[in-house]
Amino acid sequence: MLNDPFQRLNLDREVLTVSQLNGRARVLLEDVFAQVWVEGELSNLAKPASGHVYFTLKDGQAQVRCALFRQNALRVRQALRDGLAVRVRGKVSLFEGRGDYQLILDSVEPAGDGALRLAFEALKTKLDAEGLFASDRKVPLPAHPQRIGIVSSPTGAVIRDIISVFRRRAPQVALTLIPTAVQGRDATAQIVRALALADAQGFDALILARGGGSLEDLWCFNEEAVARAVDACVTPIVSAVGHETDVSIADFVADVRAPTPSAAAELLAPHSADLRQRLEGLRQRLLLRMRDRLQRDMACLESLTRRLRHPGERLLQQSQRVDDLEQRLARAIDRRLCTGHERLARLDTRLAAQHPGRTLHLLRQRLDHLSTRLPRAMNDSIRSRRQQLAGLGQTLNVVSPLATLGRGYSILLDEQGHAIRCASQTQPGQRLQARLGEGQLEVRVEDNHLEPVTLPLL
Repeated sequence: MLNDPFQRLNLDREVLTVSQLNGRARVLLEDVFAQVWVEGELSNLAKPASGHVYFTLKDGQAQVRCALFRQNALRVRQALRDGLAVRVRGKVSLFEGRGDYQLILDSVEPAGDGALRLAFEALKTKLDAEGLFASDRKVPLPAHPQRIGIVSSPTGAVIRDIISVFRRRAPQVALTLIPTAVQGRDATAQIVRALALADAQGFDALILARGGGSLEDLWCFNEEAVARAVDACVTPIVSAVGHETDVSIADFVADVRAPTPSAAAELLAPHSADLRQRLEGLRQRLLLRMRDRLQRDMACLESLTRRLRHPGERLLQQSQRVDDLEQRLARAIDRRLCTGHERLARLDTRLAAQHPGRTLHLLRQRLDHLSTRLPRAMNDSIRSRRQQLAGLGQTLNVVSPLATLGRGYSILLDEQGHAIRCASQTQPGQRLQARLGEGQLEVRVEDNHLEPVTLPLL
């Protein structure tokens, strides 16, 4: 065990809210204790209108709260009360709203037969996994049995009830009792031997019966040896163990389960009056079916007689059909030939239109035409470019500074060749270059008048 449980949860430095703490504790409890059995005594039983059941389960030293929700509470057959010793199954959880540790239950049973109930469920699961309860292993009961074996106690009301039902409903059926103990230490071995003996007698069916009792009283029918003995029988078996609410392992393995021994006898003992009534009904149905079948056959014979024709008439019809088919064949051949000639003429026309000589003639004509157009197009293009060049030259002369210089203006340039635009760009004594319309002058600045000077117009 870890010295510090929070180290495993990585919570040594994390600060949790109360809700987070309860939530994580609930998840941890439900994960570790997903299903547990607990035995104790009921106290503080509460049944609100919601249908849920709440109580405290306690022993001499401790107690724990329990919650049995409505859908599971409906399956509890035992009346719950304070002080009742019970064995419960469920998961350990935490009610986060109050932080209360509790059990969420799915099963509650009296503590006296809890161990037997666990053994019952374990064997049921095992045999079901082996396929002993599968429906394809069930053998149907005979419709009219003549010999029936009864595996039960020779004393008690069970055998008397079964005999009474057969005397009333089917007195012709022969009954044979294979006696066996149905309760106690030796009951399991005796039931296994009785089933093997009865199966070897060639009965039409067997009845495995016992009256009602507690789970301990019926336990011999929940033993694995009895279940496998029932499964090994070739003869169809009706299991009638206990009252309607009692269920045993033998019931699941048997071919048919009856709620009571009397019900098992009724399943195998059809009433004589019912049989006579059913036989009369079958006789009436047979007569009606025979009459209907004769009427249908007579009507069919009359219809076939009217449809029957002389072979000569049939031959004439076939000869006329042959002539008609011959004419249709000739017309079809003529149409096919005409269609072929027309298609051949169309293909010939298309072939002539696609002849290489005609194509070459057309291409030659196009080449001559293009050869005539090429010189004319070249002259037109050169003339258009010359006119465009002359226009651009005129435009360039208009905006050229040389044209301005030709009208008597000059451009002053400093030593770096930059144009002088204002007097502040010069210093007295600075040498400048004056570019005229024709030639240039080297000049020196005597004075630069910063104030604007009005010049007379030329």
